[in-house]
Amino acid sequence: MAVSIRLTRGGAKKKPFYRVIVSDSRNRRDGRVLDIVGFFNPKNREDSITLKMDKIKAWVEKGGQLSPAVKKLIKDKGYSV
Repeated sequence: MAVSIRLTRGGAKKKPFYRVIVSDSRNRRDGRVLDIVGFFNPKNREDSITLKMDKIKAWVEKGGQLSPAVKKLIKDKGYSV
C-alpha cells in the first residue's frame, strides 16, 4: 500500500481550511483517511499551521511520501523531516 501525506479540503465556499492527512495514495482527496496529523488555515496566516511532527516522522519512516504542499508547510513552520 502506497501511503501519502497530503492535504484534504474542508470549509465553506471561499473559506477553505485544510487537514494534513495520511491516506492510501489511491484514495480520493476527501476519501478514506488513515490518520489526521495536522491542519492549515490559509485565511488566518498567523498560527494557522498545526502539525504533529512525531506522527509525521513515524509515517515517513514507515514509507509515507510527503506531497509538495505538505513539504512546503513543514518548511514554512521551520521543521525538517
